[in-house]
Formats: sequence, C-alpha cells, structure tokens
Amino acid sequence: MRTALAVVFAAGVGGTAGAGVIAAHDPAPAGTNAAVERRQDYPLIPSEGRFVMARIYFENSFGRRGMRGWGRSSCTGREPPWHHDFPMAEQNFTQILRELTAVHPYTDGGNVFRLDDDRLFQFPVAYMSEPGCWTPDEQEATALRAYLLKGGFIIFDDFGNNDGHDQLGHLAQQMRRVLPDHSFVPLEPESDVFDSFFLIEPAALRMPDYRGQIEFWGIYEDNDPDKRLMAIAGNNGDLGEFWEYVATGFYSVDLANEAYKVGVNYVVYALTH
Repeated sequence: MRTALAVVFAAGVGGTAGAGVIAAHDPAPAGTNAAVERRQDYPLIPSEGRFVMARIYFENSFGRRGMRGWGRSSCTGREPPWHHDFPMAEQNFTQILRELTAVHPYTDGGNVFRLDDDRLFQFPVAYMSEPGCWTPDEQEATALRAYLLKGGFIIFDDFGNNDGHDQLGHLAQQMRRVLPDHSFVPLEPESDVFDSFFLIEPAALRMPDYRGQIEFWGIYEDNDPDKRLMAIAGNNGDLGEFWEYVATGFYSVDLANEAYKVGVNYVVYALTH
C-alpha cells in the first residue's frame, strides 16, 4: 500500500507553529486478533538517549470478575483493546514531537510491555489504550504502583461512555488497587499539564466519537495537586484515534491538531516533572 503523506500544523501560544509529516493508516490484515493477542514479547527498542513510547500490553479482562459483568465491542472485537491504533499512532505522534519540541524521539513505533516487565522502568511514560477492558492481576498492580511511585507517568486513553457503561468507574476501581491511598480527581483548567508546552483550554475540546465533552482526571502524588501528576485519564476521549487516522480524512485537521497538542503536553509535562 502506498503511504500517503499529509502535513499537520499545530499552533502554539503566541502563534508559534510547526509541521510534522504524518503517514496514512495501513489496515492490519484480517484475522490477526488471535496472533496479536498472544504477542506479549516485542523486541526491545533501547532508549539510547531518545524518548520511546511504551505501550502497555494486557490480556482482555472481558468476563473476569471485576469487569462488572458488562462487555463492549471494543473489548471483544477483531483487535485486542491494548493494540488499538498501534503502531501508526506512535509513529505519527512521535514525528510531531520531533518537529515541535526539543524532545528527541524514536519515530518508527514504540515498545510494548506488560506492566510486570522490569524493562518498563527504563521508560518514563507509559500509554494504555482501552483501560475500560483492563483488570490487572496482583503482580501487575504491584508493578504499576512501583513504576508510578518511582517517577513514572501513565496515560489512559480511548475510553468513555459511548455504550452507557461506567468505564471511568472501572478504571478508578482498578487504580485503587494499584494506589490504595490515592484517588482520581478532576483536573482544573489551571493544571500545569495544560500549560506545559501548548496553552490548552480543556473546556473547548470534544471528541466526535464519544458522547459528551472530554473530561480529564488525574492522580497526584500523595493526593496533593501541588505535587507531581502520576496518571492522567481522558474520559470520553481517544487521542490515539486522531494520531493514527489524521491523514485519511476521517477527522478534520483542526480536531487532530488539538489531539496532538494534548499528547505533546502530556509528554513534556512527564519529562519535566
């Protein structure tokens, strides 16, 4: 399939602008679900002084106790939920990071780790798709706790209330197992994460595939908003979808720009706090 290219411009505070080259989505071959679901070990992409995206692999928890007895098509479809938008989202997003910031990223994909993989500790930012399908076992919960308390930062993306189920509640329940003394709180518009690179107005953001406005929730170190943000969740949002499909025409460039801005702010915040 010939790769199509598009240029996306993201304007920052005071009119600063940059451009990134975005590759079009190349659909995965049909029938890959089982093979991808079993693929737990990917070749390690070493940091070597670069920023490398670290995506979290998890086994689909549909049907496990803790899933509250509900299921979603995204949890049971042809592609496992952790894999959504991989690797094109990483490839496109890191090219934007390279063009707009001083971050030196690896731009040909990213790493895939289980939460209990010690190699995750070499990478400061973790990304999880579809956390509404995620129920960690005790070993995974313990490992994520250690990662976050040692300085790691995790992004929860691609979930919301499209199907009327409380996915944010499910995620909050799992994170209470990870960090029993911490809780998600709604992020104020003045939060540092919204001004770490671009000046973002959260109230102006919408994701057309979800009902309602995107809501940002975070977990702070020691539950103190003056301390470091360790985890961020965008309820009713799917940044990875925009990162992957920006060159296909499925979404407007304006909406894709906003999704890229949010992602850039996440990474810059994580690397500077």
